Amino acid sequence: MSGLRVVDFDFHLPEVLIAQRPPEVRGASRMLIVERATGALRDGAFAELPEILKAGDLLVFNDSRVIPARLFARRTVVREREAPTGQIEVLLTEELRPFEWRVLVKPGRKVGLGERLIFPDKSDVSVLEAEVIGRGEYGERTLRFASREDFFAAVESIGHMPLPPYIHRGDQNEDRERYQTVFAHDRGSVAAPTAGLHFTPEILEALKKKGVETAKVTLHVGLGTFAPLRVENLADVQLHEERYMLPGETAAAINCARNEGRRVIAVGTTVVRTLEHCAKVAGGSELECHSGRTRIFISPGFEFRVVDGLLTNFHLPQSSLLMLVSAFAGRENVLNAYNHAVKEKYRFFSYGDCMLIS
Repeated sequence: MSGLRVVDFDFHLPEVLIAQRPPEVRGASRMLIVERATGALRDGAFAELPEILKAGDLLVFNDSRVIPARLFARRTVVREREAPTGQIEVLLTEELRPFEWRVLVKPGRKVGLGERLIFPDKSDVSVLEAEVIGRGEYGERTLRFASREDFFAAVESIGHMPLPPYIHRGDQNEDRERYQTVFAHDRGSVAAPTAGLHFTPEILEALKKKGVETAKVTLHVGLGTFAPLRVENLADVQLHEERYMLPGETAAAINCARNEGRRVIAVGTTVVRTLEHCAKVAGGSELECHSGRTRIFISPGFEFRVVDGLLTNFHLPQSSLLMLVSAFAGRENVLNAYNHAVKEKYRFFSYGDCMLIS
């Protein structure tokens, strides 16, 4: 990592290649196959995955469920000599405790400590209310919502799926299903673990018939995954914490696979971060069931202890996720693969195509 800068992980991406919608059929994505040791490339399709993986491989998913975390509010008080504002956009990013959330607000400078926000439905009836109890940088706030038994049901009723800002459209009904993996279970993410979006029940069944084992972890995707880096040098990068859970059966499956020399393949960078953080916690011992918070930052020079293969989407230039992939497969190999993907017109980012590195 020594000497590397954020700009060393840049690449040219024509905007036309940023996927604005999911493929018409889930799983009908292209897949760039990258040989980790040599950087050799092959163009393929995601549907090939059961043929490519080996019996005994352990495929690990992130089962976190995306909540409709993008809300719209209005302020109850406009200060003297201050022009009235329109809607305040509020993105829930992390539940700190019941009814207390870390959020991003836009426009941020308008929302001060002690203010109350009203979250109305389409009929302008108040559904949720919150007080601003904390203020941070770059639009970060802490909100305390008025308690109600059906809080998450209320969020579901008025919230919008938190599509990334590079998707230049509002969320639609299909996003409720397509910006969610078919195995999503524990709610808490405010962005999808996008490598998992390609899987279908049919692909999962084909993997099972092949003898590929599967297991799940939970990492609730938040600012640690998608917040932009605001430093120049990798040595200065500090990510936000995110909550994770390593179930006992998954820990046992990984320990068994490692002991028997079978591959552990992560579906997405969130799984890589979870597993490698857990390996660090274990300190050389076998993994055990536990939960906690991680802000692990993986970049070139990192020593991987668990993950042998990675299925991942294509990530933003100068992002921590691109740095993680570069740590796994080599910076030059990855940037070469990305340039190839651009040339061959792969679809990029959340609703885009994927790459398999092994």
